[in-house]
Amino acid sequence: MPRGARRVAERGRIGPFPLWAVVAAIVVLLAGAGVAYSVSAGEDSSPSAAPPSGSTSAVPAAPGGAGSSAAVGCAEAVVAKLPLELQASQLLMIGTPLSSPLGATTTIQKYKLGGVFLAGRSSASAAQLRQQIAQLQDAAQANGGLRLQIGIDQEGGQVQTLKGDDFPAIPTAVNQGRLDSSTLNSRTAEWAARLKGIGVTIDLAPVADVVPADVGKSNPPIGGFERQYGSTPDPVAEDVATVVTAVQGAGVLTTLKHFPGLGRVRVNTDTTTGARDDLTTADDASLKPFASGIKAGSAAVMISSATYPKLDSRNVAAFSSAIITDLLRGKLGFDGLVMSDDLGAAVAVSSVPVGQRAVKFVQAGGDMPLSVRLSDAQPMTDALVAAAKADPAFAKRVTESATRVVRSKIRAGLVTCG
Repeated sequence: MPRGARRVAERGRIGPFPLWAVVAAIVVLLAGAGVAYSVSAGEDSSPSAAPPSGSTSAVPAAPGGAGSSAAVGCAEAVVAKLPLELQASQLLMIGTPLSSPLGATTTIQKYKLGGVFLAGRSSASAAQLRQQIAQLQDAAQANGGLRLQIGIDQEGGQVQTLKGDDFPAIPTAVNQGRLDSSTLNSRTAEWAARLKGIGVTIDLAPVADVVPADVGKSNPPIGGFERQYGSTPDPVAEDVATVVTAVQGAGVLTTLKHFPGLGRVRVNTDTTTGARDDLTTADDASLKPFASGIKAGSAAVMISSATYPKLDSRNVAAFSSAIITDLLRGKLGFDGLVMSDDLGAAVAVSSVPVGQRAVKFVQAGGDMPLSVRLSDAQPMTDALVAAAKADPAFAKRVTESATRVVRSKIRAGLVTCG
């Protein structure tokens, strides 16, 4: 069945374009090379919108984010020069409030973090955000550190971190899912180009979760906010592939979330314990959108903090080698960057000491523990370093994950080898 016909059959009619669809293209000229990671404070103080089509550098669409053999060799060479402590700190993505992002400067310099997550909501201008992100990158390099992955949640609907004149409203994923693939591609590319223009390097999107129609808004984390592209796997898989291609074509990495799926749970992992999916198996159709996004070349996959008894009856997904190593890495063949959902403020993991949350995630096969709390940088770094010094096997895991982090930075243009 043709794509349009299947959309009508599975999702209902394709409505007329809403007002937000009419967006004027504004050409942005930025001095310097690689604005996604290095723009000095004085280069351009004018507000920026989406650069014109073709003006951004596309992210190489290597399957699973694996990259070329040259990129792998480059990453290995870079990591080999880092002491164990710096390899461990490269694994962390730590949040800083968008209301005062430069408050992270001291922490970045002290712990040489691998990434920063821009948390909260902001209506600041593109020029202001670009300048602040450039200052964070300067802080990362001040003591010989590597440039940062700069992450953000820019999905649409109620999950849109950046708003205002330079960042027009993005529709919910439910409404995005009603668009034809060509329109979805072009509009997504425009939204991503705005992120590229201020120095964001990785969007923690798209949501690949399938929320069944009979669950809908009874699913608090996804359906309750209309964050899903649809209610059946195949059209969601198509949309996820389209979004991955568009965002990475605009020069920003993507993150498929929340593996192996949050569409069936009835509680939110951010606010409570007990998020559980009793149906998902290793051959579940709901995994199709993740497989589709991986095939499209997504650089990263985010792991949920729910429990999936048919996959692992003992551990939440973020701490499960059966889910991360066996299913995602093994069965689905993903060799890119594996990031956790929030391991800081999330109630789902509150019974585990903060530092051990990072250790358990890396032990299970994850690469980049994420915490929305700046204060978690110290306990997580200390725990990762201590575990690596005490256990050669874990030290090897740290090196493997640090190499994947650096590979993602090479792909984002943040690290180069001569």
